[in-house]
Amino acid sequence: MDIAQIVILAIVQGLTEFLPISSSAHLILVPLVLQWPDQGLVFDVAVHLGSLLAVLIYFRREVIAMAIAWGKNLTGGASSNDSRLAWWLILGTIPAVIAGLIFKDTIEIELRSPWVIAIATIFFALLLWVADLKKPKIRNENQLKWRDVLTIGCFQALALIPGTSRSGITMTAGLLLGLTRQAAARFSFLLSIPIIFASASLQTYELLQTSQSIDWLALLLSVALSALSAGICIHLFLGLIEKIGMLPFVIYRMLLGFVLIALLVQG
Repeated sequence: MDIAQIVILAIVQGLTEFLPISSSAHLILVPLVLQWPDQGLVFDVAVHLGSLLAVLIYFRREVIAMAIAWGKNLTGGASSNDSRLAWWLILGTIPAVIAGLIFKDTIEIELRSPWVIAIATIFFALLLWVADLKKPKIRNENQLKWRDVLTIGCFQALALIPGTSRSGITMTAGLLLGLTRQAAARFSFLLSIPIIFASASLQTYELLQTSQSIDWLALLLSVALSALSAGICIHLFLGLIEKIGMLPFVIYRMLLGFVLIALLVQG
């Protein structure tokens, strides 16, 4: 990968990881459109680490509070909002991990096509729009019950389909369950921590099984750019989402999906 490819794709991944527009779709489509070679496993590991770093730094107070409360609860201490939220992140991650282990080969071989991305982009945009129109939205993440979390976790498993958007589908589930836009977004971002960690760990393991050489400078640049762009994205999104709603992202996804279909038909 040359420097331009690294910079553009790292920023694209960082910006799209936490917006409801599908980072995996953009990382597949941008190289296709620009006729770049596949970015490779090293880059995938780097940008996932960057996204993980961004969300951990942004929610550092919440993460530390959850970790302390969870540890106390695990050793017999009283339950609290923070310990419960930590348990919910674990529970909400299980469906996606199970689905990923079962369908990994099918996803990588069968579902990484532009047609799948285009259809998923449009379909899940419409579902996000329906969820955003639902009333009322008065709950916060501390009011979630285990059934709610398991529902969000099952929705998150659908993000294994390229074009779905992990953040988009979990926010959709949260909105359908009556969470406010901010609460749905916050829980979605916190829920990304274990799943991104699991994905990055698996990719790192796969990387260690290969004899692929590592360009450490390129890896560090990818991590830094992905983390910076993701951190900016989280901050702006949480600050604006109650005002602008999900419609701008729905429109973007619809346009993207129909443009892709038009290009595929012409090609």
